Amino acid sequence: MKQKYVPLEKRSKKPQKEHHAQQRKTWGNLNPVTKKVPNAKVYNRKKAGRWELHESSGLFVLIYNFY
Repeated sequence: MKQKYVPLEKRSKKPQKEHHAQQRKTWGNLNPVTKKVPNAKVYNRKKAGRWELHESSGLFVLIYNFY
């Protein structure tokens, strides 16, 4: 005997969940998260140089970290 068709909205949660799981596809190797490009005009603590006291001459020296 052929089963009666029940609309998706009228099904209980479990059959709805099974239906939606079958409809989903995978992204494969593609990452769907959008990447934000950092603003070059904004101050970045990690990128900024740091001031240190040079021990031998007593002068302040600016040291840059280039990554």
